[in-house]
Amino acid sequence: MANLLYQQIEMLSREKHIEPEVVVSAIEDAMVVAARKYYKSEEDLRAKFNQETGQVDVYSVHMVVEEVTDPKKEISLAEAKKKNPAAEVGTEIVAAKPTDVLGRIAAQTAKQVILQKVREAERDTIFNEYHTRVGELVTVIVKRAEGPDLIVDMGRTEARLPKREQSKLETYNIGERLRVVIKMVDRAAKGPQVIVSRADASLVQRLFEMEVPEIYDGTVQIRFAAREAGERTKVAVMSRDKDVDPVGACVGMKGMRVQSIIRELRGEKIDIIPYSEETVAFAQKALSPAKVTRVQITDPENKKLEVIVEDSQLSLAIGKKGQNVRLASKLIGWDIDIKSEEEKRQEIEEQMTALTAPATPLTSLAGVGAKTIEKIEAAGINSVEKLAGMTPEQLMEIPGIGEKMVDKIYQAVNRFYEGGAAASEAPAEAAAVEAESAENSETATAVEEAPGVPEVAEEATPASTEDDPRQAEETKS
Repeated sequence: MANLLYQQIEMLSREKHIEPEVVVSAIEDAMVVAARKYYKSEEDLRAKFNQETGQVDVYSVHMVVEEVTDPKKEISLAEAKKKNPAAEVGTEIVAAKPTDVLGRIAAQTAKQVILQKVREAERDTIFNEYHTRVGELVTVIVKRAEGPDLIVDMGRTEARLPKREQSKLETYNIGERLRVVIKMVDRAAKGPQVIVSRADASLVQRLFEMEVPEIYDGTVQIRFAAREAGERTKVAVMSRDKDVDPVGACVGMKGMRVQSIIRELRGEKIDIIPYSEETVAFAQKALSPAKVTRVQITDPENKKLEVIVEDSQLSLAIGKKGQNVRLASKLIGWDIDIKSEEEKRQEIEEQMTALTAPATPLTSLAGVGAKTIEKIEAAGINSVEKLAGMTPEQLMEIPGIGEKMVDKIYQAVNRFYEGGAAASEAPAEAAAVEAESAENSETATAVEEAPGVPEVAEEATPASTEDDPRQAEETKS
């Protein structure tokens, strides 16, 4: 019986990959809990597993003291001498507790404690084994689905493949074999504590290490990788040997090496880029397949770049939904502001116009109070021209400027420009009228002073026939 019990303990230990001593300790703790629940005692109880007899003995322990303050845990020297003549102060008196009377409820309690202890020991073993293997490539089998997540079998334990770590364009079937990387080991997780990933960029790096011998032996290094799982990945590589082309080594003869990785990733596009220590040169290569005209560092402290491309290359450089420039930005670690040649030219023209055009102070706006103007100027807007170029959303970001105030400001700006146009037209019309009057006056003077032109008296003007009926009759005859 004893051998059979210990054989079961060893079998359980092998199955759970834990030491037999851990299972024995769990059994002893379970018996202590069961005895304490049965005897309803606060005594200091201990249990001991006897491998020879297969019996788990439970003992109550009392400390020998000169003066007893806690009878449940202490015993006087005189009482201890009665049980053990060799007892001294500071020693322990152990008394056996019968375990054959514990009953069914105590046995169930012991079973729960054993299972809990074994489970905790198993989780500790898994954590200690896998937390040092984060980033390692492993092959798993899809076991079942739990909501959007998948539970996969790693052989010795189960792992979780969360929805966020799955490739967007992939579907998985029960029993399917997958290559994944160990993302992390979550000790506090209720279910499987090993988290694996199909979407992490390190998966691409591990696949390259498997397919490219130059990467495996360290001749070629993957410096950086940026990935949007299921769609596109950019990998920056460099070679330690000047005679080895890093891009060619990764692509392989007729693209065999990279095509093998693409098939594993189910059609995901992969851009292999030569790494450069110079940020400008690296940025130009990172935006491939687009051709970059020039790159300028605009803010070294905050790592910002301005990239100029030809008008025909703009959509290619940006990529579908901004994917190409977004991945390039992740790869080099700089923010990229990409513009076409035409956009840059217009920007320069606007800057030149802003430098040459006079700025109109905000006090020229009628209907906007001084306090509002102070708030606008505090935000760095000190001219009507700059204010007119702002959107309502930008204006509402200014502290103290609400929706109603934005409408009021726009009305004032519109009145300013309409009034400015009317004012500019009025002097022009006045000048035109004045010029016409002057021209008529000069013409009249020239006619009066012209030689040979007789003056016509006002009396010589023929009268109307309606005013003199006799003249009308003479005219008829």
